[in-house]
Amino acid sequence: MNLISADKLSKRFGSLKAVDNVSLSVKKGEIVGLLGANGAGKTTLIKMLCGMLRPDGGDGQVAGFNINSEGNTIRHHIGYMSQSVSLLENMSVTENIGFYGRIYGMDHRQISARWKELREILQLGNHRNKLAAELPSGVRQMLAFAIAVFHEPRTLFLDEPTSGLDPLSRFEIWQQIYRTAYQGTTVMMSTHYLDEAWYCDRLILMENGRIKAEGSPEYFEEITGGRGLKELFFTQAT
Repeated sequence: MNLISADKLSKRFGSLKAVDNVSLSVKKGEIVGLLGANGAGKTTLIKMLCGMLRPDGGDGQVAGFNINSEGNTIRHHIGYMSQSVSLLENMSVTENIGFYGRIYGMDHRQISARWKELREILQLGNHRNKLAAELPSGVRQMLAFAIAVFHEPRTLFLDEPTSGLDPLSRFEIWQQIYRTAYQGTTVMMSTHYLDEAWYCDRLILMENGRIKAEGSPEYFEEITGGRGLKELFFTQAT
């Protein structure tokens, strides 16, 4: 069962074709990584699939909803974590959770139960009364992840979720990504870390708005004669 699909999606900004005729599909519980240099089109593609940008051409579905006609509905049925974490800086961790829980349409009882569960799993309990502005970068990202999965979405989009983090914080985020996918959530994420690409079930390599290659990490090893992702990534980046 595909929870994400795109059919010839395109998006242009002026003379720049950010996404050019992209088609793809992602199955339930799959972790798919979008890999590519800056400007390859990864973020634009994610935003179209999330219903945040209207495509100039093509079509697609996410969690059973059409991205062209049901973009507002999609945003209530997915989790989304952007490169620039959207936290309310002057609110505490608990207040941020409550605010976003209400946006998701959850009542006080639901918010309280879900927050109790997540703060233990994500080790946020010791930070619950701290302002978001005071949090270390790793804790900020973990809070942003908690917000993205708080309403238990069937589909999760992560736009460079570990960017700028130390190796331990990156590892902790990946533990939670695996845990979420194991529970049946479909995950699509962008990354510029080559080592993280190996954690994905499948990779989509983008270049100049198009899909250049697609397959498992092992597939990339095979088609490059053992040189792997590094060979493909730096070929397109130079």
